[in-house]
Amino acid sequence: MGTRGPKPKRKDVTWSPDIAYALGLVATDGSLSVDGRHIDLTSKDTEQLENFMRCIGRAVKISEKYGSYSTDKITRVQFSDVTLYEFLVSAGLTPRKTHTLGRLYIPDEYFFDFLRGHHDGDGSFTSYFDSRWKQSFMFYLSFVSASRLHVEWIRESLERLAGVRGHISTARGSCVVQLRYAKKETQILLRRMYPNAEATCLTRKRLKIEAALRIVNQSLF
Repeated sequence: MGTRGPKPKRKDVTWSPDIAYALGLVATDGSLSVDGRHIDLTSKDTEQLENFMRCIGRAVKISEKYGSYSTDKITRVQFSDVTLYEFLVSAGLTPRKTHTLGRLYIPDEYFFDFLRGHHDGDGSFTSYFDSRWKQSFMFYLSFVSASRLHVEWIRESLERLAGVRGHISTARGSCVVQLRYAKKETQILLRRMYPNAEATCLTRKRLKIEAALRIVNQSLF
């Protein structure tokens, strides 16, 4: 019986819409180990993990773990990939990034794919009828991070690429920084974040956005 040869080295990782989207997920729901090789992504949405693995071209078993502040189980993938790890580091990610994450180095043409992943990871979309004005339907798009520097970088990037300003705030007693866009600017961003129906995304968030746009006679695509 012949001996098994070394495991083939992964090809270099290059920028693409899917890789940029995956970077957005790792920047929010993921982490890099200090060992220089392991990557972890945790999410309550199994679809999120499936999207991530498809984007990076890996087939990794989805496991379960308990959340830090509850007895509810959440799903995760954890694996070793030195080439992908080094690519993520070159893009600006670091181990223990929660409060230190800053600027990321993403080509402009892939920024909104990254932003879609970032929003699927930690962002939110809210909509409601404002009782102060008759037939006034409001909606907001938000991005959050524990790092103000990272949020300020996103805001500066979106002002440069899409001409939107948004508003940064931090709730009293909270370390979470929020970047929020109101209705008109949200519509501008959504058109860039969702270029077509094939763009990788978390289905439940996209459906929520589509439902709100229908109320104002708009469509996502």
